[in-house]
Amino acid sequence: MSMAAIAAILLSLGAVVDGRSALAAYLVAWIALSAIPIGALGVLMVSYLVRRDWTESLHPILTAATATLPLAGGLFVPVLVLLGWLYPAASDTASLPAFKAIYLAPWFFVTRAVFYFVVLTILGWRLRAAWPDRARMSRVASMGLIVYALLVSLAGVDWLESLEPDFHSSIYGLLYLSFALTAGIAFAIGAGLLLARRLVGINGYSGLLLSTILLWGYLHAMQYIVIWSANIPDEVVWYLKRSVDGWQYVLVVLAIGQFIFPFFALLSARIRRDRRWLAGLCALTLAMRLVEAAVLIFPAIPALPVIPVMLMLVPALILVSTLLLVVFEAARTREGRLFSHATGPHETAPRSAG
Repeated sequence: MSMAAIAAILLSLGAVVDGRSALAAYLVAWIALSAIPIGALGVLMVSYLVRRDWTESLHPILTAATATLPLAGGLFVPVLVLLGWLYPAASDTASLPAFKAIYLAPWFFVTRAVFYFVVLTILGWRLRAAWPDRARMSRVASMGLIVYALLVSLAGVDWLESLEPDFHSSIYGLLYLSFALTAGIAFAIGAGLLLARRLVGINGYSGLLLSTILLWGYLHAMQYIVIWSANIPDEVVWYLKRSVDGWQYVLVVLAIGQFIFPFFALLSARIRRDRRWLAGLCALTLAMRLVEAAVLIFPAIPALPVIPVMLMLVPALILVSTLLLVVFEAARTREGRLFSHATGPHETAPRSAG
């Protein structure tokens, strides 16, 4: 916690010097790290419906991660309070169409953000309470996934796409959904390998990570193909902003680090069976969440000074990650005690991770 206190002081000092840059750096850190509990919630529901060895093995980690959702919501408060610093619609709705002016109005934006986290937190509680009753697990997860997919997609539009209110992509919500699911599955598998050390069937977990990466790559490719082939100026501009000022190189790093390298690495049977390789690929995937968040956010905010933003990104990451990890560890300890007394799902599950 001392690290979090020091990081908070440094970030506050940075905010005094350049509040907008500090808030932009904080938003990038928050988007990248809050995606872990949000994604873990979706992965937990899928594990309840697709019952395999991972349903039981990853359960303590996934439920502990979802327990940090209230904190993740609380850490979004600084952005909500200073909304007008980053989101154009919060300070000027006159130039927007009538629907966007109402939908992106600050009071409605804040109300939706609170609603998202309240509903997601309740879903997390219900999922934890449903364990280990298989019938109840199926009911809560099947209904919850519908609500989850809708809310997380809308959240992606609110928190990321509305940074550029003139841009719209019908697939953007799904892009954020894949962003969160990728973070959730990478964290769960990585934590399972490093903390629980009880995962069996490593090849199956490698397949889970690969399938999530493929979903991420497919959605990004579809958006790019549709926008570029249609040649719609307002939408093409989104890519043009990310093709200059060095962002083209960051995009190359993201493409290689999040898709090309993991994809070809996971084609190797030896790598798929290697715990260290899999843990490393999970760590790389989580690091790419930060890179992707930077690509989505920084070019959307005009006139951001590069050096101050990069300097303030470090304490922002330390602050958010430390607080989330403290709550995660407390929840994991509690879930571990509860899990050790549970008998697991009432029906016999096939012994396969994937």
